[in-house]
This record gives sequence, C-alpha cells and structure tokens, in this order.
Amino acid sequence: MPYEIKGLNEECGVFGVFGTPEASRMTYFGLHSLQHRGQEGAGIVSCDGQHLLQFRNRGLLSEVFANRRDLDHLVGTMAIGHVRYGTSGNNTLANVQPFLFHFHDGDVALAHNGNLTNASSLKKQLEDEGAIFQSTSDTEILIHLIRKNQQLNFIDALKKSLNQVHGGFAFLLLRRDCLIAALDPNGFRPLSIGQLDNGAYVVASETCAFDMIGARFVRDILPGELIIIDHDGLHIDHYTDQTQLSICSMEYIYFSRPDSIIHGVTVHNARKKMGRLLARQAPVPADVDMVIGVPNSSLSAASGYAEESNLPYEMGLIKNQYIARTFIQPTQELRERGVKMKLSAVRGVVEGKKVAIIDDSIVRGTTSKQIVRLLKEAGAKEVHMRIASPPLRFPCFYGIDISTRSELMAANYTVSEMCSIIGADSLEFLSIPNLIKAISVPDAGDNPNGGLCVAYFDGQYPTPLYDYEAGYLKSLQKQKAREVVH
Repeated sequence: MPYEIKGLNEECGVFGVFGTPEASRMTYFGLHSLQHRGQEGAGIVSCDGQHLLQFRNRGLLSEVFANRRDLDHLVGTMAIGHVRYGTSGNNTLANVQPFLFHFHDGDVALAHNGNLTNASSLKKQLEDEGAIFQSTSDTEILIHLIRKNQQLNFIDALKKSLNQVHGGFAFLLLRRDCLIAALDPNGFRPLSIGQLDNGAYVVASETCAFDMIGARFVRDILPGELIIIDHDGLHIDHYTDQTQLSICSMEYIYFSRPDSIIHGVTVHNARKKMGRLLARQAPVPADVDMVIGVPNSSLSAASGYAEESNLPYEMGLIKNQYIARTFIQPTQELRERGVKMKLSAVRGVVEGKKVAIIDDSIVRGTTSKQIVRLLKEAGAKEVHMRIASPPLRFPCFYGIDISTRSELMAANYTVSEMCSIIGADSLEFLSIPNLIKAISVPDAGDNPNGGLCVAYFDGQYPTPLYDYEAGYLKSLQKQKAREVVH
C-alpha cells in the first residue's frame, strides 16, 4: 500500500460491553475516552438478545451521535463500538465500523483495530471463490473466512479464520448471545478486560475507557487468546499457542493516553522514564535555561527530562485544541501553516533563552522544523531538540499509517543532516536499549526486545510481511542505491 506518510496517525479504538441495560451509553462514553485513536468515523452496534441494531457515520463521536435519538435507538444489554482512523481502505461510510452482517442463521457485528499483512492475497482468493465485499477495509475479510467454514460451529470457524489472517489485530465480535474478543499472536495492539460493579464485563483498546465508566481492570488479553463473554460469564480460550509478545512500542511513545495501563505499565510513567534516560544519554549544554515539551504526548517525557537535568520545566509552547490535525492537509504549504495554527510559542517564556525542546518522535520533519522556527521567531537564542524515541527509519505494517520509507526523515538523512534541515542547534534521539528499559514490561519473559515491537527503528520485524514483502524489499534496494550515490 504505497500511500503517503502524513504523520504519526492514530489507529483505531474498540470498546465492548456485555450485561448491562445501559450498554450503548456505556459504549458511547468508552469510545469518548478512545477518541484520540481515530477521528474519521464512529459507530455502535447493540443487541437486545434478539436483534442487532446499528448506527455509524463519519466524523467525531459527538458529531455522529449529535442526535440523542440515534443513541436511544440502540437498546439492549450488550454492544460494541469503534472509532476509526483508516490504516486500510478509504474514508467512506462503507468503511465505518462496527460492520453488521445479516445471515439466515444469525447476525454478526465486527470491529477491528490493526492491519492485516496478507489482506490483499486473502481478498483476491475470496473474491475468486465468489465473495462480494461491501467495503475496502481489511476488517471484512474475517467474516468472509468465517462464512467459508460453515460446516464448523461459529467458534471453531472463527478460530480457523483467525489462523488464516496475519498481522496486527484486535477484533471484537457481537452475536445475539455473546461478545467475543481476539488478539493477534504477537499482541501488537492493546486490548484489556474490565468489569462494572453490577458484574457486566467490558473490553477496550485502552484502560482509560474503564476509568470513564467506573469499571475496574481485570486483565490484559494476551496474544493468541479468544475471550468469550456470555450469560455464564467470562471464558478464556485460545486459537493458537504459537505466540510471541511484541507490543507496539509506539503505543507507549505516542498513541495511548498517558493514564492508560498496558501490560502493567502506566503510559505516563513509561514516557517520563524515557525522558529521564534521554537526559542521561543526551544531555543538553550546561547553559541551557529550560526544558519545554511539545504538547500533548511529549509532556510526560519532557517533565522526566527536566527533573533528571535539574532544569526548569516551562510552558513554552501552547497547543490550540480546536484546529484540524496537520497530517490531513493536502499540500506542504498548508501542512506548515497548519502546524503554526496548531502550536504557538510563548514569547514571554522563551525570548532570550536557550531552550531544550522534547518531542516524542520525528516522522517527516515538517512539525519539528516549524517548532524550531516558532521558538526562534519568538526570540529563543538556541533550540536543542531531544527526541524521546529512536529515529523512525522503517515502515509499520501492523496498524500504524507508516507503510513507506520515502518520507521518513530518518530513513533518508543522518542525525546531523536532520539537525541542519530542521534548524536546531543540536539533535539527539533515545536509543533502542533505553526505550526498552524505560518501558520495562513486567510480563515480557524471555520475549525479544522486552516484549516490544521496535521494528520501526531497527527493521527487524517479528513476523513475515506477506503481501508487503516484495514492496518493502524493493524500497530497501532503492534506499541503499541512494545511500551509495549520497
């Protein structure tokens, strides 16, 4: 999929609840906590024990459910919901989830966070066998695989289908008598179980959704697990035992909310430790006056950097919360203007000062260049940039909108060249070992890289790339050719 890198784009968020008459409202509030994971579309499917009811549309959750009657219509004691940022497919209503499928033997709703690496091959095979797809999303593939195995009962057909899809996935399925959750064999995408005081179970992409609705955390869903929640309670099953924990490290660096907990690690604490280790690894000159964080996902790392450096932590940048995200702008000029509309430097704080600016990552460099310019235009004497993650040099194929190296700045320039291009006085990145150390997943066991996926930094993917393999190898060859010429 050769689409352009527009920035570090959120993936999607899923939420489900079983066993409460307020299911659709609980789902609405849960999705509200997950809105940062996707702003292109939202939807909810509920079930009253007999019928599955759906409402979905493009836009923010509050826009989709602006009319209260649309939510009131979704009656029942169970529901699943989805907020969408499309890593696969285009932004049409047909791609907004949850999907709802009507079959003679029972309806099924489906929501998905992630990206399937063998989607193109499977879709072609299924179409050749007569399947008709209603969307361009890779999510729909799972339901066609399930229906292909009608000789099996639903759970066995689902298990067989889950072993046919590859990549990163967190699936939620809703039937009239159960809620089902499944996580890929590497656990790339986070998925957790919570429980309400009345005994109802909830499942969400992030634990911050549990806090919103007053649910207590029960457990993380583990790689290869199939969770079935019905009127008899919670059932833990598996569709494969060929697993290797490889949590997406970008969940800790950027995507997840600071108050979420992933595999026992609070995201804020991990980011703060990234900042502390970055300060030890890459200190700024002794005469730097202050540390500034780029709002919002870099603020935790910036506070850690400031504390470890014994420097004041100041609010030198202000974020306008009401401006569209820069990555949706169609031209470079509009992207740069969008950055300036989104961020403002506080002249009274930075004027005449030497500042250390902490950010979570550099993708194409547009934002970094503009931030340095904003600070210097506001009178900063020096701007030393520190990045609380390693250089992003390789694509992600498991659910983040980074699928080509051509616009990854770190894939095309040295750190020294990047520093010159963005106009900073110095530039340093956190090392991969320090990133792993900062996160320190407690249940990582002997899994590589401390149970994390760090392929975006070192190019060592924990799984085969399937449909992406040929294109990726070709891009690497082009990259090596450019490096020789350079």
